[in-house]
Order: sequence, then structure tokens, then C-alpha cells
Amino acid sequence: MIESISLRGIGVISSAQLELGAGFTALTGETGAGKTMVLTALGLLLGDRADSSAVRRGEPQLYVEGRVLTRDEGLVARLEELGSDVSGGEILINRSVSADGRSRAAIGGASVPISTLSEIADQLVAVHGQAEQVRLRSTSLQRQALDAFAGNELTEALTTYQALYRQYRELESRLERMQSASESDAQRLAMLRAKADELSAAEIGSGELAELDEKINRLSNVEGLREVAQTAHQLLASEEGEAAVSLLSQARKLLDSASDSKLNSMAQLAAESSAIASELATELASFLTEIEADPELLQQLMGRKAELVGLERKYGATTDELLAELPRIQSEILDLDSSDEQLEKLEMQLEALLGQLGKSAGELTSLRTSAAARLSEEVGRELAGLAMAGSSLVVKISDLPDFETTGRDRVEFLLAAHPGAEPRPLGKGASGGELSRIMLAIELVLASGQQLPTMIFDEVDAGVGGAAAVELGRRLKELARSTQVIVVTHLPQVAAFADRQISVLKDSLGEITVSSVRHLTGPERERELARMLSGSPDSEVALSHARELLNSAN
Repeated sequence: MIESISLRGIGVISSAQLELGAGFTALTGETGAGKTMVLTALGLLLGDRADSSAVRRGEPQLYVEGRVLTRDEGLVARLEELGSDVSGGEILINRSVSADGRSRAAIGGASVPISTLSEIADQLVAVHGQAEQVRLRSTSLQRQALDAFAGNELTEALTTYQALYRQYRELESRLERMQSASESDAQRLAMLRAKADELSAAEIGSGELAELDEKINRLSNVEGLREVAQTAHQLLASEEGEAAVSLLSQARKLLDSASDSKLNSMAQLAAESSAIASELATELASFLTEIEADPELLQQLMGRKAELVGLERKYGATTDELLAELPRIQSEILDLDSSDEQLEKLEMQLEALLGQLGKSAGELTSLRTSAAARLSEEVGRELAGLAMAGSSLVVKISDLPDFETTGRDRVEFLLAAHPGAEPRPLGKGASGGELSRIMLAIELVLASGQQLPTMIFDEVDAGVGGAAAVELGRRLKELARSTQVIVVTHLPQVAAFADRQISVLKDSLGEITVSSVRHLTGPERERELARMLSGSPDSEVALSHARELLNSAN
């Protein structure tokens, strides 16, 4: 909702402040007073192309600022990503255009490109008029409007369909990847298979190379190792009795027999040392028994080491790293492998899923067809009340060439200008005023039970008068119950239904025309309605009629 808009240096308007608020706001004034400049200012806030000719003569630039409120959490998150300050859901949008044509825009204090401003504005405001794009300007938006009108049953069916659609596309993509494997994929698959086969055949053990080094070192130095072990064993347990074990045993006995408690305690240490020396002697004896030269085993071990070192050099990784890599290689092989068996299995899954998808899409088509008939009927009733009796909205549902995220339906809103007329796309064959009324009729029907963006109507009253004008005002008032409505109108019957009326007045000061924007209440509003009725704001008959209009609208 647009809370307010400030204008400075735009066209005939030197400066003005418009307080809008919720409900229905009517913008009135004499032709040439500057209503167009107010719409131009709104357009600039919504991302319209800048035109330096709109800058007021003698001013360096025009400046427009709007304060907008939103409860759209998705939009707030998007703006915060841009660096905008959106405290309390309040968005401050400003736009400036210099006399030389340079344009700048900011949202919540953050400078943004005009394209971003336009994108954000599309979610906030819909403008209907001869020179404007309608909210339902594309078939995709028309499909969204029909789906929203259809209600919860279609929403649930669409959720089910989209889950199937995602599964179908994922499976289809996987199948396509397998069917159209590139030459490089085939080469990689061959390389991975060769590597996996080689590593599997090698049967590498964890830490095997370190164990091989130890065994090879022992077998390569048998004599030297035997000599070292034998000498150490003799020192520990010599038969002549001068070995370490014997000496430690004697030391223990001496210390144990002493009459000093401290020496007695040392006897225990000597006993422990003797036990350790005895155990070491036993280990050395065992080593001497086991160790022997085995040239054949040594040759085998050295051959195995050469095999593992060769793998390390070939693949640039240690044997332990290669062992850890093997499961990943095997997994990638399965992913790349496009064997006939796997392809056949995927094709069967895809065919089954395609059947489910078709059934789900058919349910969507049925629900949309039913909703389209109801929408056409309700919009037709609204058009009859807006002086377009005989006109009808035709909601055409046709097949798309393939499944899409929203089903297989192309939804298009068409207008039949009179019974028997060929339905044509919205905007073709209708005047600006008729197009605005068509869109008003559609919006009135769609407004039921949902929150629409701010709606601005220009020329909606073109070609309307009398009772139809009253119905037009009544319907705009009804639409304003669910959304903010701003209408530029020349009809007092329409303006009388507004919650607030803003008048653009003009005065002539020398060669410069200055417009002022005034919020009308009480007698001022009656005088403006009288002017719209008769051209004279002081006509008693017109003033009486103005009061009657206001009372009737209230």
C-alpha cells in the first residue's frame, strides 16, 4: 500500500504531498491541471523510463518519493538482500531525474538499478490504463490468476503434480546424461576401470610398504643382526657367570643381607632389573633361533616392494592413499557406467512416472476448465454493470507441447466484444477506457478472498455515464475493501464513492503555471463535485446534486 507520495519539480507541479492510505482514493481536477504529472510521478516510482521533458522549467531535477507498506515477507527479504532498510515493513522509494536526463533510484536508502525498481514495483502496484501494461499482461500471469481463483483444491493438485514433475525431470536428466555420454566421459570411464582393476588386483594392505621395508632390512642384514644379538645375549646371560643377569642376582643378595633398611629397599630394584635383563636375554635367544638367511623370501619381498613403489609413482600417491581412493573410484564408475541394463531400468522408471505425471496434469486441466467457466460467468456479470453488456471474458485453455512446472495448460484471457464476436486477446480491439473496465471486472472477481497489490486506474470512466457511472464507482469501492485503489476520474458519480478525494488545482502566475494538490473534505469536496457536474463549483443545483451523490454513496 502506498502511504504517501511527495513530488518536487515535475511538470507544472512545483511541490506537492499526497497522503493516500488504504481504501479508495479519487484524483480529480480540470484538464491540464496536472493529474497526468501525478501519474507520471507514480510511474517513475514504479520504474518507468525517465524523460527529462518532465522536469519543471527552471529546475535542475525532478524528485519523487513514495512511502509504501508491505507485509510480503518474501519481498522484505529480497529488499534486505539489496541492503535496503525495511523497518516495520515500510519501504521508502525515491527517484530523481535531472534536466540532462540522468536518472537515479533508491529503495530504503540503497541505490538500485531501474530494472530492479521495476521488478520490485511489479509486486506492489498494478496500473491499468491506455498507456500502461495490465497486471495480467502475460499468459503465465493469467494462469496464476485462474489458479488463485480456483482455490485450495487446485493448489493441492498443483503441489502433487509439481512433486511428480521434479522427479520426472531429475530422472530424465540422468537418463540423458547416460545416453549422451561424451567421448571424454568414455575415456575417463576406461581409465577409472583400468585403475580400479589394477588396484584391486594388487590387493594392497594397510601399512604394507612399511612392513616390507622392515622385513627386507632384516633379511638383507642377517649376519650383522645375528652378531649383534649374540653378543648382547652373552653379556646378559654368559655361562661363565660374569654376565649381567648373574651380577644383578649377586647384587640383590648383598643388598638384601645388609643391616640398613635403605640398602634393603634397593635390593628390590636389583631384583626387578635382574628380571628385566633375564626377559631380554630370553627375547634375544628367541631372535637368534628365528633369524636365518632366506634369499628366496628376500627376493619375493623385494619384488612386492617394487610393485607397490611402481603404483605410487604411476598414480602420484602413497599406497595407503590409493587404498583409500579405491571405493570412490568404484562409485564413480557406477555413476558413469551406461550399460544397457541400467539404461533399460531407467527407461522403465521414466515411462511409469510419465504415466503418473499425465494423470496428474489431466486433473489440473479439469479443475482449471471448471474454474474458467465460473470466472467467465462472474466477470460477464461485472461487465454488464459497467456499461459493457454483451461483452464476455473467454478463458481459453489449450495444450502446451510438453509438460511444464505448472502442468500442460496454456491459459489465455480473451475478450468477446459482443455475442458472436471472435474472442481476441486483452488489449486488442478495446479502447483505453474499455480495457480499464475489463480489468476492473476481472480484478473484482479475483479480489474475493485474496490480497491484491495496489491498483491504479486511469481512464476507467471513458465512455461511461449515468447509471453505469454509479455502478462503476460502487464496484471500485467494493474492490477497495481488499486492496488500495487509486483512480484518476472525470466522473463525479465515481469520485463520490471514494474514501478520500484529492484535487489537482491550477493557477496562472505570469508565464508559469503552478498546480497545487489539495485533500478535499466537507464543503470543498462538494464544490469540486459540483464543478465536475456542471463546470461551476458555485451552482446551487450542482451543489445539491453533489450532496445527493455523496449521501447516496455513503
